[in-house]
Amino acid sequence: MTQFSTKCAICPRLARHLQSVRAAYPGYHARPVPAFGDPAARLLIVGLAPGMHGANRTGRPFTGDYAGLLLYRTLHKFGFASSAESVSPDDGLVLHDCRITNAVKCLPPANKPTPDEVRTCNPHLQCELQALPCASVMLALGTVAHRAVILALGLRQSDYPFGHGAEHDVSGGRRLLDSYHCSRYNTQTRRLTAAMFERVVQRAAGLLHAGSAAGRAARSKKR
Repeated sequence: MTQFSTKCAICPRLARHLQSVRAAYPGYHARPVPAFGDPAARLLIVGLAPGMHGANRTGRPFTGDYAGLLLYRTLHKFGFASSAESVSPDDGLVLHDCRITNAVKCLPPANKPTPDEVRTCNPHLQCELQALPCASVMLALGTVAHRAVILALGLRQSDYPFGHGAEHDVSGGRRLLDSYHCSRYNTQTRRLTAAMFERVVQRAAGLLHAGSAAGRAARSKKR
């Protein structure tokens, strides 16, 4: 089992980049960013990597930057978050049946990790996926996150193409949903609108609700 550590420096390029960021911004977290949320969650949201002035600054995924605005507002709307805003790690925000992580745990230069860096960090994502219960849902934000999930599951990339709103049956009775990343570029160009993103999260909530209902029905039959 791969143990996550905020002291990880396995990827030389990322380690050098974080060292320079810490020098320029001494108050920033500027280290690997751990997952955030309910440890027993059935919904796992997978992003790309920490944002320079968001998770890299605060130490919590999608916290304190533009990319988190749509994400947390939507999670709150569908009951997955106690607040519609994620400002800082001490803001009291709680996630319900939801956990957020990234394909790459360190801030990459220009927000673009290399394929080798994605592969090197993938064992952490494997552990997070293995911890998911049956009938859980994974939501990949963007192509890199989608491919990282497929890699972590040991599946063939060609069998699971990325597409906004796409839905894939994967191993263990779990479901993978895709969405465009809720980045500033995607939302300001309206490649991703609030309505588009809400439909995907609503679908995730529906799948989890159906899974709970099926589980209750199965248990009642055993009595």
